[in-house]
Amino acid sequence: MSAKKKSLLIPARLRPGDKIGIAAPAGAFDKKKFNRGLKVLKAMGFEIHVPEDLFVKDGYLAGADWHRAAVLNGLFRDETVRAVICARGGYGAMRLLPLLDYRSIRKNPKIFIGFSDITALLTVLYSRCRLVAFHGPVVTTLGIATQKSQKAFLSAVSTRAKVRLIPQNGLTLRPGLAVGPVVGGNLTTLCHLVGTPYAPRLSGCILVLEEIEEPAYRIDRMLTQMKLGGCFEGLAGLALGSFRACGRKKKIYRLMLDRFGDLNIPILAGFEVGHGRSNTTFPVGLEGTLDTRRRVLSFQAAGTAADPL
Repeated sequence: MSAKKKSLLIPARLRPGDKIGIAAPAGAFDKKKFNRGLKVLKAMGFEIHVPEDLFVKDGYLAGADWHRAAVLNGLFRDETVRAVICARGGYGAMRLLPLLDYRSIRKNPKIFIGFSDITALLTVLYSRCRLVAFHGPVVTTLGIATQKSQKAFLSAVSTRAKVRLIPQNGLTLRPGLAVGPVVGGNLTTLCHLVGTPYAPRLSGCILVLEEIEEPAYRIDRMLTQMKLGGCFEGLAGLALGSFRACGRKKKIYRLMLDRFGDLNIPILAGFEVGHGRSNTTFPVGLEGTLDTRRRVLSFQAAGTAADPL
């Protein structure tokens, strides 16, 4: 059965005093930045659960694959944990994809948050479990995030508000209106899923892309690989987040028009999503509307429910 024919799992929204578990499914992380992010979560009124051995390192990874997967699987099984936020991105999340207990995750749906390399997990939680997850700050970036980003994070996971992404300096590259599930995140991570059983199906979807420290020719190469692989066939719309330290925006946007122009889909750029201090939280897998005339990506429902659905 295709993902679209299965009902979505909407996680329960957070309440003051709820317990948030911390996972480290990817790269090793800086303790000072980590502790700064924990203070923000505590100030929001949440209890924090830091699993034992979370600070283990295995080279550039936050522990061996089996260890990182065991921590993440354990947090989903733990009924006292109401949400899971990742300590950091970096690299390593895609190594866990064969090790995740998807059946247990489906039985224990809860809020899951991260970005960058965590895009791999956001993608499979939606495609394999039909769980609405959240593209948003990790612990090590939450402490330095703008107040606007912190408020958006809290609103997305704890209120009935429907998320609306309005780019401060939005630029319409191609006009139009698109409706569909909103998916995506980091371009490099999505590209590296191509050819695996975990590659996302983007037909009918609104794709969000962001990147950091990749020059235009590498972005071109990744987009071209995905295009040659048929990844963009049937794509409904494209929303572009930040492309930090990737060169001139005009060059990146011309490249996007070159690679996506023949699809005749709306393309809106300038969203505060990705590797900047402004990283607005949004639900992955939930249906949204991309409207270039109004310059907004709006969601048709809240990403959380009073109780998990």
